[in-house]
Amino acid sequence: MSQSPDSRSLLSASSQLNLMEVDSIDDKEFDIPQVDTPPTLESILSEVEEEEEPFLLEDTCIVNTDNMDAHSCDTSSLASSDSGDPAHLKRKRRTVDLNATVHGSVLRHTLLKGISAQIVSAADKVDAGLPTAITVSGVIAVGTSHGLALVFDTNQALRLCLGTKTTGAEFGAVSALSVNHDCSRLLCGFAKGQITMWDLANGKLLRTITDAHPPGTAILHVKFTDDPTLAVCNDSGGSVFELAFRRVMGMRSCDSRCLFSGSKGEVCCVEPLRAPPDFRDHPITHYCLLAMASLTKILVIGLKPSLKVWMTFPYSKSDPSSVPQLAWQFVPVQKTINPVLAFCKGDTVHFLLVKKEESGTIHVIKQRQLHLSCDIISLSWINSRTLVLVDSHEKLQVVDRPSQEVLETLDLEQVQLVYNSRHFKSLATGGNVSQALALVGEKACYQSVSSYAGQIVYLGTKSAHIMALRNWRERIDCLLKQEHFVEALSLAWSFHEGTAKAVVGLFGDPLKRKGVVSDKMVEILFQLAEHALRKCPEQGKIQVMEQHFQDVVPVLVDYCLLLQRPELLFDELYPRLLENMVAKSVFLESLESYIVADRLGQLTTPVLRDLLAHYHSSGMLDSLERCIVHLDVTSLDIQQVVTVCWDNQLYDAMIYVFNSGMNDYITPMEKLFAVIGPTLREGRSLSDGDVVMGNKLLVYISCCLAGRAYPLGDIPEDLVVQVKNQVYEFLIRLHSADSSEDEEVFPFIHTLLHFDTREFLNVLAMTFEDFKNDKQALEYQQRIVDILLQVMVDNPDFTPSQVGGLFTFLARQLAKPDNTLFVNRKLFDQVLEFLCCPDDDCRHTERQQVLLELLQVGGVVQFNEEKLLTLAEKAKFYQICEFLYEKKHLYERIIDCYLNDPLRKFEIFSYIHNLLSMPGYSDEEKQAVRSKVLLHITELVTLDPGRSADLVLFHFTEEVQQIVSELQDDQLLFRFLSCLLEPRDGPSSERLLSLQQVFQERLLELTCRFAPEQLLVFLRSARHYRLEQAVDVTRRYGCNQATAFLLEQKGDVQGAFSVLLQTLRDKLQLLTAEGGGGGGEEEDQQEEEEEDGGSALTHVKESLSGILSFSHRNCQNLNQQQREALWFPLLDSMMASQKQVTAVDRREALKELTMKVLNCMSSFISLPAIIQQILQDPVYGKGKLAEIQGLILGMLDTFNYEQTLLETTTSLLNHDLHWSLAHLRAAVTRGLHPRQDHCNICLQLYRRRQDSAEEIIVFSCGHLYHLQCLQQKRGDGAAVPEPKRRWRCYKCCSSQGGRSSAACEAGRGRSASLAQTHVSSQHLESGSAALRKKVCVEASLDPQQEQSWDQIRSLYRGPSRLSVLSELSHGADRSSLLGPAQAGAEHFQLKLSPPPLLEE
Repeated sequence: MSQSPDSRSLLSASSQLNLMEVDSIDDKEFDIPQVDTPPTLESILSEVEEEEEPFLLEDTCIVNTDNMDAHSCDTSSLASSDSGDPAHLKRKRRTVDLNATVHGSVLRHTLLKGISAQIVSAADKVDAGLPTAITVSGVIAVGTSHGLALVFDTNQALRLCLGTKTTGAEFGAVSALSVNHDCSRLLCGFAKGQITMWDLANGKLLRTITDAHPPGTAILHVKFTDDPTLAVCNDSGGSVFELAFRRVMGMRSCDSRCLFSGSKGEVCCVEPLRAPPDFRDHPITHYCLLAMASLTKILVIGLKPSLKVWMTFPYSKSDPSSVPQLAWQFVPVQKTINPVLAFCKGDTVHFLLVKKEESGTIHVIKQRQLHLSCDIISLSWINSRTLVLVDSHEKLQVVDRPSQEVLETLDLEQVQLVYNSRHFKSLATGGNVSQALALVGEKACYQSVSSYAGQIVYLGTKSAHIMALRNWRERIDCLLKQEHFVEALSLAWSFHEGTAKAVVGLFGDPLKRKGVVSDKMVEILFQLAEHALRKCPEQGKIQVMEQHFQDVVPVLVDYCLLLQRPELLFDELYPRLLENMVAKSVFLESLESYIVADRLGQLTTPVLRDLLAHYHSSGMLDSLERCIVHLDVTSLDIQQVVTVCWDNQLYDAMIYVFNSGMNDYITPMEKLFAVIGPTLREGRSLSDGDVVMGNKLLVYISCCLAGRAYPLGDIPEDLVVQVKNQVYEFLIRLHSADSSEDEEVFPFIHTLLHFDTREFLNVLAMTFEDFKNDKQALEYQQRIVDILLQVMVDNPDFTPSQVGGLFTFLARQLAKPDNTLFVNRKLFDQVLEFLCCPDDDCRHTERQQVLLELLQVGGVVQFNEEKLLTLAEKAKFYQICEFLYEKKHLYERIIDCYLNDPLRKFEIFSYIHNLLSMPGYSDEEKQAVRSKVLLHITELVTLDPGRSADLVLFHFTEEVQQIVSELQDDQLLFRFLSCLLEPRDGPSSERLLSLQQVFQERLLELTCRFAPEQLLVFLRSARHYRLEQAVDVTRRYGCNQATAFLLEQKGDVQGAFSVLLQTLRDKLQLLTAEGGGGGGEEEDQQEEEEEDGGSALTHVKESLSGILSFSHRNCQNLNQQQREALWFPLLDSMMASQKQVTAVDRREALKELTMKVLNCMSSFISLPAIIQQILQDPVYGKGKLAEIQGLILGMLDTFNYEQTLLETTTSLLNHDLHWSLAHLRAAVTRGLHPRQDHCNICLQLYRRRQDSAEEIIVFSCGHLYHLQCLQQKRGDGAAVPEPKRRWRCYKCCSSQGGRSSAACEAGRGRSASLAQTHVSSQHLESGSAALRKKVCVEASLDPQQEQSWDQIRSLYRGPSRLSVLSELSHGADRSSLLGPAQAGAEHFQLKLSPPPLLEE
């Protein structure tokens, strides 16, 4: 006899029990007595195990780990099995993800050893069955597959065993459990549909409910609400029921009410909102909210005070096998706490915030979604910011909701999670469930997961596990145990800054939090230092030891500085690192980056002494200099530092120490001048080091004069003026302090000018800009300028280029609007002559710009302008010339300046246009400019023909013929006329219009010569040339395409065709000549011929395409004889060329082209005529029918294609016509239904008198009128015949707010009578007082019917369908309606569409 599924599951679980860190179970361990009579189930399960440790439910904010089971593991996971469904025993196991997370171990995974041992013992000893469900509240209850419920207290001690094996045989497995909020009642749902209620105080059975829901369905969920007398259950039929518990006269009863029927959509998950103890008085609890998840949507209903649906939310598209999940949590949002419902089906978690409004209504707000790349099968809140998810691969993920970041991933493979598939399939009652619900049940594990007070319990086949958030110390300690010190520090710093996720156990006050965490970080830093020293390799390469400490020491420095504890770094950690010389060197070198970044500004004296010694001995002088200029000077030994810097040429550091330490800004300059001065005075070349020093000196002087500190920062504000004056005084010293007898005057300025004249002058220029309003500085500036002139002018030691640089500098200073410098007139003349020197080509543009600035500010008021103009012309300073010409109003001479200036010659067009267009210039001045332009017109056109043409069109239309005659170069004239005759918007001048014909014919000839490829475009756009002359020109230059186009325009179709046909024959002859060569030629010649042949074939195709297009355009206007005169010569030419070609590939290409001609011919020439023409060929007339077999078959294919097209078109037209007429008839014959029985004008019944006959008009809008009333309103007489009268509904038109009658008729088409129906009523006496009616109807189309008819006609706008059919039916007269026949007719597919829809 085979084992039951439960037995197999138990064996499988037993074989893997050692993976759960549970010792093997034997009789001695549990002290089971050896007696003849087997013990009862009660006695076995009541045994207390000595090794059990108490299990405490922890609060969400304070986690106490003292009483937790010591067997905790950071990772475990899940090869799941179902309690009763064998299919889940073979689930695929996934590999564990070993990628470390940045948040450390967030969850503490603990095996509940006591409960796990009791479950295994019960299953093994007394056949209690495998566990099937679990719930946790103040107690833990576990249901089994044989109908028992085991209740444990917080110490994992078994307190109650509810039910018996007899009950299990009758009711089946426990499929759902629920404990009320005070842990006094337990509800058990069973696989066969029964529900039992137990008293947890004494284990008494209080109720057995068998009629709460339809029989034959399993209980999937049973849940208490916050009201102890109210519960809900969900069965495998998808229905949800409310259970109301009553006790009357000592009799317990249960009333059931259906909340949701499975026939409307099966519900597979329910979750009532149960408030924690702190929120029992929350206003939302009065509504007793219940969330239900069906296979298609989420519902939130209120059970109190009356049943009401507050919200429905459909799912997005997801896998049908995905399991819906629901979870409530009270979350603080904007200083208020409200419940949030998290739900998902698939990979997206939705959040709904539920609020109670002041009006008493429930308001549901959708919040940001959470997208994951997994199929979620379990969803639980562990606190208000963190969710714990389990996916279909049994991976547990901890997710921070605000940031949507996955904090940790655990593998639950070894838990062997229990699935509820058996109950969802309702196997205990015959499996009568839908396929959709059974599919969802494959991954359902609702009863295996239970959360309470910040902890989540997972039920496995042989064990129970609990997940809780670790407190912050525990998370750090986990990393420290694994010696992950850097990660531990990173995590601790996130706690310190308040950026960590899922934090437990820290103070809310930031100061207290930072104090506690920083103390912990200090401990870690000491541990890291000790670990680094202890683990350092004692022997081996020095690089290995350096790398070891480079991974540690920067971390120590970084976190000490982050914690603002430099004393910890230098007084406690550094002395420990001194034990190892490698650690010491790495420590000192690592300080550089923090000093340069200004994170470390002061060093202790021992550290600074060691730093200088180490960097100096290691040759790291650049690094030493970078460190010195960022350190606080007060911590430095100035004498030692200056000595080291001067000995090692660390000039930046030396300057920094003098400036910051002693406020001495002059001594560094003296020292630097003493180094480079003698070398420059002696005329020796400078070394690279001297050049660097000189550049530093220039920058240092610039910084001092600008108020900036060197090499970084700013000079203190109270010292800026003092430092600037000191530097000026230093520069203008007559002699240096230790001067010799032969020292020249002003040695410092001499030295700087000889070192780099241009850069020194640039420094002075920048300085002069910064101190414009400082009187003292202005005096120094004047003094320096005088010294520069005294030193450099007439001094042979300085080159002309250097003197020129000085003059340029002076001119630029003098050109400033606020200039205060004074230069004597003689020296000023020297400056001007230097700037305008024609022999010096260096810096030409700069000198011109300087002089221009000088002129613009009035710097040459007393200078002779004629002399200056002469100098500028010699120096080719065209901008200067323009400036002076403009002052003299010699505008025509400015044109020469532009033409001669290579940098500005293209600006001449804008200048001429602006001058001739703008007011402010006299007619004489403009006429002079016009004359100058006409004189240089050839140069202008050469420069830019397009802009020249624009200029002529705007200002020289009267002289256009003269301009054209002056352009002697034909190619230049062609470019000019092309631009001049381009189509333009706006009116053209009469003069230009009168010359259009002459110019266009001239341009036609030039285009034939220089751009024949543009000829057709020109002919199509131009309209003023004469056709006869144009034909003569194109024939003269052999432009056959253009000649054919012109002949076609004349109407000479045959002549145009002859030209095109001759062109085609010439190209065919060229092709056949190339293809008929002998076989003895060289290979390279053959390759060249193949290339030429390919181009020749391309030319043939292009020519043939043009002649076919020409024939299509013109054949519609020709008779049959004229058509044959076009097509047959073309066919003869193509067929004749095939006989002369020997190459196989070219012959095939010509056959394809011939077939194309035949297909095109068939649209205009009858097939018999074509076949007769082919057979009349002398070659084919001799019986070689096989050669034309392809042509004949191709024509037959074309015939079949067109026949199919004709038949299909006829069928579609007939169908469309029937459809259109049927809809039109339905619209016309639709009856009218009056809304009332009285006239809308006189408000009387339509029968005012029974003895008179009256005509009545009924409109399609339903309004009814007497004919006489309408006539009175319109004021019409009887002159208009009735059939031609058009009536409008008076009431509908008058309601349009006074619009005109035309607008009313256009806007209210429905107010017209649908059939202009006239109804006459007449009283006839026939011996009795009976009332009879006579109805007369006149039918005509009203505007609505006309609109319908117009819509139908517009749908088929185009050629008449009947005319299309008639043309298709005459094969001989087929025109281009079908276009040329398809070459690939065998692949042709008709693309048909249904008839258009007409709105009624």
